[in-house]
Amino acid sequence: MGKVADVTDGNFEKEVLQSPIPTVIDFWAEWCAPCRQIKPILDDLAVRYDGKVKIVKLNVDENPQTMTRYGIRAIPTLLAFKHGTVVQQVQGARPKAFFEEMLNGLLA
Repeated sequence: MGKVADVTDGNFEKEVLQSPIPTVIDFWAEWCAPCRQIKPILDDLAVRYDGKVKIVKLNVDENPQTMTRYGIRAIPTLLAFKHGTVVQQVQGARPKAFFEEMLNGLLA
């Protein structure tokens, strides 16, 4: 069953850039209320889209290198990758329908 996996600066390239399926990465932190707000949405979508889209999260407090590399200045920020390239960036909490549309767009 799919779940939101944790990624780090150390395994980002393997887990996101080299992923054979589209990947959405959630840049988050424990202290971020909007990050906590979207967590159950992403958890549910990770199960529903298992095998089609990978959803991962990166703690910005523990992994500053990747955050800096992609110019993340506010959280939550989600980046959608397809074939190792950013194809969409979303900042802030959004409703579940928005994230469903985002994932469906990755599969189109």
